[in-house]
Amino acid sequence: MPKPSIAPKAPGKRRVRGSRTGRPVMVLLDLFGRRWSLRILWELRQQPMTSRALRTACEEASPTVLHARLSELRDAGFIELVPASGYGLTELGRELLETLLPLHRFAERWGRRGTS
Repeated sequence: MPKPSIAPKAPGKRRVRGSRTGRPVMVLLDLFGRRWSLRILWELRQQPMTSRALRTACEEASPTVLHARLSELRDAGFIELVPASGYGLTELGRELLETLLPLHRFAERWGRRGTS
């Protein structure tokens, strides 16, 4: 059975795990729920990286899984191949990370709770 596409389509026309509606938020959460997806985006936040550097940064994710996630993130428009640099965030990917920064700040505060 083929995997659902991550590329943008009309709402309601795409099936994803756990959703019959194919709503964009469900598609996005499905992509984020896949192992290493968010970590790849986070590692690319400062500069492009080669797949080898990403694999090291992602604690030696298997090459097969890493390649699958890179393909999915490229199909979704969040990353691109940067000549002579490897993978980098697209404008859309940078916009996505900006929306995740409040969650990062919350997680930092949450992680410090009880340590004061």
